[in-house]
Amino acid sequence: MWVWLGVSAAFCVHVVLAVLAGGLLSLAPRRLVEVVVAVLLGLGAYLLLRPAADEPVEQLGATGTGAWAAIATSFGLVFAGEFGDVTQLATANLAARYEDPVSVGLGAAVGLLTAAALAVRLGGTLVRRVPLSVVRRAAGILLAVLATLTALAAIRG
Repeated sequence: MWVWLGVSAAFCVHVVLAVLAGGLLSLAPRRLVEVVVAVLLGLGAYLLLRPAADEPVEQLGATGTGAWAAIATSFGLVFAGEFGDVTQLATANLAARYEDPVSVGLGAAVGLLTAAALAVRLGGTLVRRVPLSVVRRAAGILLAVLATLTALAAIRG
């Protein structure tokens, strides 16, 4: 529960930042926004589809124990590790595209908090059954398709 609270707080901060960035994008001309969205989605696709570096995963832990240590550690890890990630970029893009930051922010927050709950609850089991490389590849392909569709929309005007 404490880990989920820390992760959830970090994700909520990310959503607010993304929606604010998307709000700034919504002030730009529609075609420019579509080009920016296509580029960012393409970047996200590239980041997910590129070969993963074989970096060792470090076990990060709080120096203390208890609820506050779990919350602080999980918040810090997710906030730093997910800053500027594909989800945050996609949230900013959606906020700009639909010009409805409250709905986009709520949808993104609910999605991220649900994913965090599932990850905390089922994390070990899921990783043993579905390789992370498969998840990354599927997400990368989806973002590539969205980038292509958005670029085509920008071209058509």
